[in-house]
Amino acid sequence: LEEMAHVAKEMERQGFTIPLLIGGATTSRMHTAVKIEPNYLSGPTVYVNDASRAVGVCSSLLSTTLRDEYVADIKANYIKAREQHESKKGKNTLIPLADARALGVKINWAKQTQAQTPSPVSGRPGGVGVDFEGYTPPKPNMLGVYKFENYPLDKIAEYIDWSPFFNAWELAGRYPKILQDEVVGETARTLFAEAQEMLKKIIAEKWLSANAVFGLFPANSVNDDDIEIYTDEKRNKVAITWHNLRQQTKKPADVPNYCLADFIAPKASGLADYIGGFAVTAGVGIDERVEAFEKNNDDYSSIMLKALADRLAEAFAELLHARVRREFWGHAADETLGNEEMIDEKYQGIRPAPGYPACPEHTEKGPLFELLQVPVNAGITITDSYAMLPTAAVSGFYFSHPQSKYFAIGKINKDQVESYAQRKGWTVEEAERWLAPVLNY
Repeated sequence: LEEMAHVAKEMERQGFTIPLLIGGATTSRMHTAVKIEPNYLSGPTVYVNDASRAVGVCSSLLSTTLRDEYVADIKANYIKAREQHESKKGKNTLIPLADARALGVKINWAKQTQAQTPSPVSGRPGGVGVDFEGYTPPKPNMLGVYKFENYPLDKIAEYIDWSPFFNAWELAGRYPKILQDEVVGETARTLFAEAQEMLKKIIAEKWLSANAVFGLFPANSVNDDDIEIYTDEKRNKVAITWHNLRQQTKKPADVPNYCLADFIAPKASGLADYIGGFAVTAGVGIDERVEAFEKNNDDYSSIMLKALADRLAEAFAELLHARVRREFWGHAADETLGNEEMIDEKYQGIRPAPGYPACPEHTEKGPLFELLQVPVNAGITITDSYAMLPTAAVSGFYFSHPQSKYFAIGKINKDQVESYAQRKGWTVEEAERWLAPVLNY
C-alpha cells in the first residue's frame, strides 16, 4: 500500500497526467482517498473495487462528454472521505523516545523477580517482570545455518490454518465453523471441497516444491532498541544489527512501551542470549502452473493454486517453528501442542516478521536474507521494495523468552524517526519514506 502512494508521488513528480486506477484485495476507497489521491493531482485517481468495473470507469474517463463531471464527482467524494477519516481519528498521546525507552519491558536478567523498576525519566514504574527466578537464556542445541529442500508437502499440509483461506475468498468466518454458517456455509463447503481436491493433486503430482532455511545465533540487545547478531559464541564479530522500533503511545502505569529488543538480554548484562532467523517458501514451481491455467482462461484454478500455496507457506512456517522450539533450539523440548493450539499461539516464544505490526519496517528483511543466504539456500529473492519471490513465502525471526509477545508499534514521532535514521545510516527523508505507515506527523 505504501509503495502505491510512492508511485503516485513519482507520477506527479515526473509530470504524468494519465488516469491512475487503484484496485486489489488490500486496497480501499478510503485508503485511495487518504493516502494515494493527494499525492497525484495532475491526473485523475480512481478506486476500482472490482476488476469487472474497470471497463465502465475507463469508458467514463475516455468520454469527452462525461469525463469532466465524472472526475469532479470523484474528487469531491475523496475530499468528503478524507474529512470523515480525520473526524474519526483517535488522538493518541505520544511520549518522547527517551521516556518510552525508560518505560520498556523491565527484565532483571540476572535474577527475574516481580519487582517493578522505576523509570529514571518520569519516576513511573517500568514494565512488570514475571517470576522466572534463576531463568537464563536457553542455548540452542544447534548453532549456525541449516536448510531443507523439497520438504514433504503432505507433512506441511497437516499444519494448514484454513481460516485465512476463506478470508482470501472474502468469506468471513473461522474454520471449521464457517462450513456450517447459515449465510456462507454452502459456498464455503463447495470451495473447501475443491481446495481439498487441488491440494491432493499438488501433493501427489508435486506441482510445488517447499524449501526452507533457518539459523540460530548468539545475540544481545544494544542501544535500547537494536539487536546485535553475532557470527559465533566469541561475540566479537557482528554478523548483522537488527534495528527495531519502540511504542511511543502513552500507556497506563502497568503497561510497558514494547520493543522487540526488550526480549533479548542486553550486551551490558554479560548474559549470553540467542536469536533465530528463518525463511520458507512453498511456491517453487508455481509460475509455470499459473501460466498454464491462465493460458486456458482458467482464472479460478490459478487463484485457487495461489491461495493454497500461501496456506502451505504459512503452514511450513508453523511446522518449522515447532521443530525449532522442540528440537533445534530445544527451549520447549517437552511441548505437545496440537495444531489448533499452535494456531492460537499457545507456545513459548514468537516469530515476528519484518513488515508486520511489531517490526513494520520492511528493509530489515535485507540483512536477514544476507545472514541466511536465503536466495542460495531456499530459492527466495527479494525485490527493491522487499517483496518476496515466490510470493508464497514467509520470513522472520525467532525469540524464545517466555515474556516475548506480539504487539503493534502504533504511531511514532519524529524523535524516533531521527534516531532510527541515525542508527541505519539513512537520511531522515529516507527513514520517513520507509516508516510512512507509522508516522504520527
